[in-house]
Amino acid sequence: MRKRVSVGLAVLLVLASVAPAVGASGPPAAVDAGAEGDDMAPQRADPGEDVIGWEGGYWHNESIEVNQSDGLSDAELDAYVSRAMARVEYIREREFDSEVPVEVISRDEFQQQSEENRTSNASYDAWNDQVWEALFVIGEDQGANDALQTASGQSTAGFYAPGDDRIRIITDSPESPTIDNATLVHELVHALQDQSGNLGERISSAETQDGDLAVDGVVEGEANYVEGRYTDRCGIEWECVGTPSDGSSAGDPPNLGILLTLLQPYSDGPAYIDWLREQGGWEAVDAAFTEPPESSEQVIHLTDEEPTPIEYEDRARNGWETFPNQGQDGADTVGEASMYVMFWYQARTARADTVPVRSVARTSGLYDIYNYDAEPSAGWGNDRVYPYHQGSGDDARGGYVWVTEWDTPEDAAEFAQAYRAILTAHDVEQRDDGTLVIPDGEFADAFRIDRSGTRVTIVNGPTPEAVENIRPSADSGDDGASSGTTASAGAGEGDGESTDSDGGTSGLEAPGFGVLPAVIAVLAAALVALRRRD
Repeated sequence: MRKRVSVGLAVLLVLASVAPAVGASGPPAAVDAGAEGDDMAPQRADPGEDVIGWEGGYWHNESIEVNQSDGLSDAELDAYVSRAMARVEYIREREFDSEVPVEVISRDEFQQQSEENRTSNASYDAWNDQVWEALFVIGEDQGANDALQTASGQSTAGFYAPGDDRIRIITDSPESPTIDNATLVHELVHALQDQSGNLGERISSAETQDGDLAVDGVVEGEANYVEGRYTDRCGIEWECVGTPSDGSSAGDPPNLGILLTLLQPYSDGPAYIDWLREQGGWEAVDAAFTEPPESSEQVIHLTDEEPTPIEYEDRARNGWETFPNQGQDGADTVGEASMYVMFWYQARTARADTVPVRSVARTSGLYDIYNYDAEPSAGWGNDRVYPYHQGSGDDARGGYVWVTEWDTPEDAAEFAQAYRAILTAHDVEQRDDGTLVIPDGEFADAFRIDRSGTRVTIVNGPTPEAVENIRPSADSGDDGASSGTTASAGAGEGDGESTDSDGGTSGLEAPGFGVLPAVIAVLAAALVALRRRD
């Protein structure tokens, strides 16, 4: 099973605070209507039994005497959590089975525990390095594991741990802790998911990066959806406890490519949950939790379209091998969301002529905060990244074969053109044999792009010779990776065609495009300022 990258349990972003910064629509941030003010609904007597909307002695619309200006006392924390549980029940229309403990720990303790729980797996790390390098998000100057840990752990505010059924809130001032409304509500939704549907089993069910994002489209999408409906009511239907600023700084900015990838379920997931509810109410959401979508494409485009099966024949020679014990038979699927991030991140950092940088903020829905739909990544049918290695230890070299399948030949051509634009942005050079070489930098390597019908295959290695050994050139249009079904887009018409090698000069001289520096600055600041929590 593929090792998760903390997409579901160690990442949450306060999306409400981001939407105004990028001009996207979304729920308003929670407001402080007075920690000790009267509620907008009359007080009600306690029920004779536990009912939806009542927990621990508090109704969902009941006022509580909680003021976080000097931190939370034990009594205030109990009242705060109990009423929040009642509100989650009221919105989600589901009863908690048991109390949810909330534990406050210091950031130093959290970081120490995280370090102690880290495991070393050299084979997985080498495999995963190639997956993220294929996406042009993490280069050869940093290991993927370190980059992912840095991006996901810098500003974690809290998380729910299914293993011990409790919420942990991380703070720099454990002696006088404060808890954001949205953080608490979000984590309580995870607790409710766990009590009713075994959250731990669900989030460990996916075997690929795209599978993780798809599952989290339901898991994190539901939590963000409930959180958004909660914050909509603050100051209108009920009071919400204000959270004073802790005055802490964000520190060094993380890798925005990683951040935007992990953000996708939190952004598109709520719209997916709303779509499910329109189709069949909360029962449809429950069904999706039991049988989650297979791809991020389904969450992005609100569709049930299944990925096109891909068959792959390993033809490597001269000591180049796959990692058969990693991923799914040695491969990962990165999916449409990660592909969009690749094009956006390279436009952002290398000024590649791929997608407009501000396209990430072009959303039209009520719930999605960022956009992950663009021409070069839309029309995704499936993909498989096969990392390769030669040798071991300090002498090991890496490469990969990335097989992509598209709905139409036009979709495949758009992807290939945008990918070539990334290489162009890194000063790629074409060799006489058609191999493309990035001469220096964190992505310095050799590449070959083979396109046939709806199939685009990218071969990468440290040298042109390595590229040819990892995936020997084919004389025909069949590059050894074929569609598993005749009904797939382009299947049949691609077989037997001459391969359109996209390593020529065509498309390699596309000029860069200007982007508004102010828009980039606002987006970068918004992404970096996000508080990460589970």
